[in-house]
Amino acid sequence: MSGLQKQISGSDSKTLMSRKSFCGSNSNMNQLFRPEFGSTQSLANHERLWHLMQNYLPSDKKSIQEQIVNHVEFSLARTRFDFHQVHCYQAVSHSIRDRLIESFNDTQLYFHEQDCKRVYYLSIEFLIGRCLQNAVGNLGLQDSYTEAVQELGYKLEDLYDEEVDPALGNGGLGRLAACFLDSLATLNYPAFGYGIRYSYGIFKQLIQNGQQVEAPDYWLEKGNPWEIERLDVQYPVKFYGRVVKRHENGQEKSLWEAGETIVARAYDTPIPGYMTFNTIALRLWRSVPANEFDFTSFNEGDYFKSLEAREKAEYITSVLYPNDNSYAGKELRLKQEYLLVSATLQDIMRRFKKVRRDWSILPEKVAIQLNDTHPSLAILELLRILIDQESMTHANAWEIISKTFGYTNHTVLPEALEKWGVDLLGSLLPRHLEIIYYVNMIFLNKVSAKFPGDAHKLSALSLIEEGPVKKIRMANLSIIGSHMVNGVARIHSELLKTDLFKDHFEMRPKKFINITNGVAPRRWLRSCNQQLAKLYDEWLGTDEWVLNMDMLKTLEDKCEDQLALIQFMKVKRNNKQRLIKWVRQYCNVEVNADTLFDIQVKRIHEYKRQFMNILYVIYRYLLLKDTPTEGRKKFAPRTVFFGGKAAPGYLNAKRIIKLINAVAEVVNHDLDTNHFLKVVFLPNYNVSSAEIIIPASDISQHISTAGTEASGTSNMKFVMNGGIILGTWDGANIEIAEEVGLDNIFIFGARVEEVGKLIDNMKNSDPFQYIQKPLWNVIQSIRSGIFGHDHHGLLDSITNRNDFYLVGHDFYHYAQAQIKIDQLYQDKIQWAKKAFYNSIRSGKFSSDRTIHEYAEKIWNIKPIVVPQPTANKQDRFKIQK
Repeated sequence: MSGLQKQISGSDSKTLMSRKSFCGSNSNMNQLFRPEFGSTQSLANHERLWHLMQNYLPSDKKSIQEQIVNHVEFSLARTRFDFHQVHCYQAVSHSIRDRLIESFNDTQLYFHEQDCKRVYYLSIEFLIGRCLQNAVGNLGLQDSYTEAVQELGYKLEDLYDEEVDPALGNGGLGRLAACFLDSLATLNYPAFGYGIRYSYGIFKQLIQNGQQVEAPDYWLEKGNPWEIERLDVQYPVKFYGRVVKRHENGQEKSLWEAGETIVARAYDTPIPGYMTFNTIALRLWRSVPANEFDFTSFNEGDYFKSLEAREKAEYITSVLYPNDNSYAGKELRLKQEYLLVSATLQDIMRRFKKVRRDWSILPEKVAIQLNDTHPSLAILELLRILIDQESMTHANAWEIISKTFGYTNHTVLPEALEKWGVDLLGSLLPRHLEIIYYVNMIFLNKVSAKFPGDAHKLSALSLIEEGPVKKIRMANLSIIGSHMVNGVARIHSELLKTDLFKDHFEMRPKKFINITNGVAPRRWLRSCNQQLAKLYDEWLGTDEWVLNMDMLKTLEDKCEDQLALIQFMKVKRNNKQRLIKWVRQYCNVEVNADTLFDIQVKRIHEYKRQFMNILYVIYRYLLLKDTPTEGRKKFAPRTVFFGGKAAPGYLNAKRIIKLINAVAEVVNHDLDTNHFLKVVFLPNYNVSSAEIIIPASDISQHISTAGTEASGTSNMKFVMNGGIILGTWDGANIEIAEEVGLDNIFIFGARVEEVGKLIDNMKNSDPFQYIQKPLWNVIQSIRSGIFGHDHHGLLDSITNRNDFYLVGHDFYHYAQAQIKIDQLYQDKIQWAKKAFYNSIRSGKFSSDRTIHEYAEKIWNIKPIVVPQPTANKQDRFKIQK
């Protein structure tokens, strides 16, 4: 039994799998009674309601069909003559949501009755992906629903494609948060996720004339059957105004008189655990006006003004990451962040105050995790609540704060650390700026006491960055206000201590720890790669590996079983065929499943080095053209896939996309070589497309400059699905290499300790000496116009002594690694052995392990398992408090 299983307690391994025993077409399903843990008095007051709600919804085929049809008619108002696939998807989703609501209500009630400590996970992004397939799988109802839906004339897998990806995030930050919620629910930890209900995603990516074009991503166009609008859960959120000072009982009191007030309204999405009755929720806030309608202005004929307040309020949560190049854009982002923390803390405090108790025990009941610095205003907001509203002294309030918050850092790039102008923050949140200055004064006094006369320490650790425009350092605030700070990969955490936050580490070394990221195996293996999951079920004789990925290590002997490897590669080929179908539909490009699928999908950024990848593609193309036909056999036929969005204002990232598509246009139409090399750009990369792309990879590229990627999580997903990594000594690549062995991964390039010196050398070198001849040949071919004439700005980023991401230095080593890949791919059995070994050695990178470490090292919370339903009505009373 793993440490994780032991942590959950002796009887819990049985409980974790309990839902499976209740799913299917049992006749008993109609007689399953929900657990009851309310007081006898509450039962007596609601006896009729109690009897009507005593059973769980049955899950036999006939009952499921009746529930679906009821939703078709009564929720969607459709008829049997006007019932299409999209309506079937909506009705099925509603029927699943009904079950989730049952479990969610029971879970929350039981948590309340147990008065347990809860963790509240705050994130500006939650990239949750499609809900239907994940929910059906976690509830163990896939077979029942497949059969029920089929008899209604539809295929369940077709209904999955009707769902639109919720546009609530942009990349790894949001996807990590979603994986964490899945693991929190699965491991029965008491938790809540808090975020923002954006009406529009960052944008929908279109590729027109080879260039990225941003279109609105209105993901709510057809509604969202998974969310529950909570009209009873809404809180006022204040902006602007002034701070009034008053004296009460000899003490100065601060009163923030707001200049503008809007309302944050809650929308809940239930998050089911895998094979457990525990269901938690992601609570998202939508901004609405405090006053819906200015009737006076309307009567005066000023119709636009009558709706002005409504539009102004709703705009706050309209768009994920509004462009912040202007003052208005910055102000809107800051409003979003404050709305998130203000509404969330009001909700947390409401829950805490349901029981009368002293504020000093708040850290024993509440753990708040900040997913990067976007929610860091929560530290100031809780201080304001405790001091201004609860009349607590600053010292006592700060003691509570410093035991309640944890902060996860996700970057090693100083320029990526969030800062807000003092004038902007002071205008929007005047009381919070006062609190910042007070906190800073007290903290710097402590710094002076520990490092007397050290002006550097005072400057580096201050919350205020001095300069022409004074700024608030939100990372410094997050560190000072948290009892633990963690990085997300071992190398990243070391860099925080030795570089980025070196002074903070010297101030409080025990505060800094590492917790390496992970991904949810339910979505990123069992759901997205069902054929491989079934193969593992068959070989292990159980599906419990989904909860304990280390069980896959027992399959190591299959590496020497040629029949097993053939089965494994057959699954891989089927996944490649699925991607080929997707590419044909969305890219209008034909690719061959027999080629090596070489994939790099992630946000487009110079440090992630998609530029180096496409430079190598050109190099490979030129080599093919210069090699006689017979000599080309040494090149493994390859299809290179790129995918990812460039930030709208990031010019070089958009130039990289343009170059990729320009190269694809030339290479794909060259009849002499296109059976050896093709290039495909996969548009609008998101969670649902990733679920098709990742299982199809032979090679995946994770080639950021050493010391620039905090961790990465796509590398974990690719490995989990039997893809081999081509990567650098960066982020989680290093720990993956340790798990799978250096013989089963392709690692190249400079190490982090070399990067600084190499950059200095690059700055002082002649570009003709620094950049080696093979890369110069590629650069010259681009300049010649073979791939168009608009790429000079991009080339200048590596040829004018500003190659800060060391493309020039690492290119040779990168090309050498590619030769090794070609050689290995010629030996299909050896390739299969290494790919398979990668998958079965990926257990460390399950988010279950990650969450277990957070719970133990930071949150100090324990699993709380909701009691199982019973077939005997009388048994319900045994678990009452």
